[in-house]
Amino acid sequence: MVSITDTDGEQTLDTLLTKSQDHTSILPDEISYLITAFTPSQESSFRSKAYLILSSFCQGVRASSPPSEDPQNDHATQSLTETFAPTVGSRLAEPTEPEVIVGLSFLSALFQVDWQSASAIFQQESILTSIADILDLYPSENVAKEAAHLLSHASGHKACRAAMPSECIQWLQSSLRQTKDMTLRAAAAIAIVKLSRGATTDAADLSGVQRAPPTGADAELVTLMRGLVIDGGSDSIGDAVEGLAYLTVEASVKETLSKDSELLTRLFSLIPSKKQSTSSNDPAFSLLFGIIMIISNICAYQPRLSSEDAQMEKLRRMAKTGAGSGQKLEDVSSDPLEDDEHAKDRGRRMVKYGALNVVTTAIRVTDGRGVRAAASKALLSLTEDKDNRGKILQNGGSKALMIFIRQSLSTASSSGSHRAADALDQVDLEAIQTLAKLAITSSPIQVFGPDEGVIFDAIRPLSILLTHPSSTLLQRFEATMALTNLSSHSAESASRVAKADGLLAKVEFLVLEEHVLTRRAAAELLCNLVAGSEDVFERYTGGDSPSERAKSKLHVLLALSDVDDLPTRLAASGALAVLTASPNACRTLRDLENEQHRVLRTFTQLIDPSVVSVYDGQTGDSVSDPGLVHRGVVCVRNCLFNVDQESRRALAGMDETKELIKALTNALKANTENQLVLRPVVETLKMLIDSGVKVDLA
Repeated sequence: MVSITDTDGEQTLDTLLTKSQDHTSILPDEISYLITAFTPSQESSFRSKAYLILSSFCQGVRASSPPSEDPQNDHATQSLTETFAPTVGSRLAEPTEPEVIVGLSFLSALFQVDWQSASAIFQQESILTSIADILDLYPSENVAKEAAHLLSHASGHKACRAAMPSECIQWLQSSLRQTKDMTLRAAAAIAIVKLSRGATTDAADLSGVQRAPPTGADAELVTLMRGLVIDGGSDSIGDAVEGLAYLTVEASVKETLSKDSELLTRLFSLIPSKKQSTSSNDPAFSLLFGIIMIISNICAYQPRLSSEDAQMEKLRRMAKTGAGSGQKLEDVSSDPLEDDEHAKDRGRRMVKYGALNVVTTAIRVTDGRGVRAAASKALLSLTEDKDNRGKILQNGGSKALMIFIRQSLSTASSSGSHRAADALDQVDLEAIQTLAKLAITSSPIQVFGPDEGVIFDAIRPLSILLTHPSSTLLQRFEATMALTNLSSHSAESASRVAKADGLLAKVEFLVLEEHVLTRRAAAELLCNLVAGSEDVFERYTGGDSPSERAKSKLHVLLALSDVDDLPTRLAASGALAVLTASPNACRTLRDLENEQHRVLRTFTQLIDPSVVSVYDGQTGDSVSDPGLVHRGVVCVRNCLFNVDQESRRALAGMDETKELIKALTNALKANTENQLVLRPVVETLKMLIDSGVKVDLA
């Protein structure tokens, strides 16, 4: 076997690295040389460099190949398979153990760098035959470990699971049962876990082979992995962590591990305090990723399903459990350990044991998207419990999320998409959603710190969450609430929110949403933008001259001021109270009153709904809300002040005016100590009297 631990070998790898990064063709002899760099006998620095070369080479081939949606006609995979398969096949067929180890270790590395080509090579009949023969002919520990690692990587892919020979599966089960070599046992356990998890979803013919572990095997595997972690053997701890990451998708395992303080303390102690390699093939990176996945899985809630999706999920559970035809759909329930209360309790235990510091540290110490995405997912689950949100902020959760979000936005901007924000995927949106949850329940300064620049930076991702075509209704709602909080911080914040790409149009669409909470949130954000942004103020008042567009928008606010939901009415009427400072808006409202006779009646109902007569078959509430009273009085005062004397005189004798005067006199008597209401009421009544309107104050 060729060794590359000398100076010449290092120089050769440097040359190959340069060629791969420049997308220069690598010669067959160089490929053969590169393959030897992945054996366990090589220095870790050589293996790391070799991974970079292999990754760059594979990426270059894929970048230069025409894209294909059909895996069977993927030209890049075919090209890579043709490049590597002959060399791998010849190494595995060699009669010497060192050459066999080269073939096994390289194919394992290829699975980590380009699983498509590795899977294609693994499924070749000659390769499978060679692997089966190797397990019989080479009983040495080194070969066994490399073979177990290769089978573990292959077991993570459906096509490889379907093709895996029964001899390999039996060998893995035998390796799992032996107790002499714990590293081999751990690697075999990972493969068994992947095979068993995959068997529940794969449609492949199992050919009578029992691939899933027997009943109770999960508990045995957890015990095995736990022991490997606690004992701290460097050779097997990575496999043990990976195994636990796979096993924690099961509710019973989540529940058990969330109570295991000794295991969690040991796992959390493995998190590095300094920045790590960004390569997903680096052992430290893989260990970090596994630990974060364990935390994320344990804290995860079941996805929120629509009623239709929930019914489909019940049908799937019926099919999976083999429920009889006489069983009713509503009788099929999910695992009780997966309900929200259990998830909340698990999250609180994880917070108690220090998981928050672990996930925020993980985001800071690596640039790897996989780690950051898993950490953000864990934070999203933990923010479901409002009691955790303050602790998340104390542990730097918002800063960590902003690191990941900035990375995602930077990647999206360089994607070449017409609208870069659309390049964000659901993982990115969930990270922003987590930030939104924190920004809803705390002030902007508590979430982002005293630096206004950081607050301004948060506006763009939150706006993207609101306007993104793939965001859910819940995500849009929470983004709206968070932006409402940010827009209340300062006029500059409100102005920046209003200028976000596509935001205002989306908010104006959401105020018409049937969902009460979503409509309410949109109305509250709109109120803040009207008050804080000059551009929005002019949009709703018509600027220098009235317009039909502004008239339509004021009409919507007027309608929202008369809905059943009190917070929506407060927000919409608050926006009107601000807008009526504009003479244009007041003249527009006068025109609306002349056309539809709803303006005065709406303002009257805000002030005192008990005096409003039956209108359109509905009656108002009999109890006034102080906030609505104040807003209604200010709207009336502003409208009278900003229209001409002729328009005021036209109010005399109108039924709507009589109701308004009654409401104002009631407000006058009820607010003698409240100057915020008393002063505009007195000013309004004086203007009415001066305009010839009869007012009875008795």
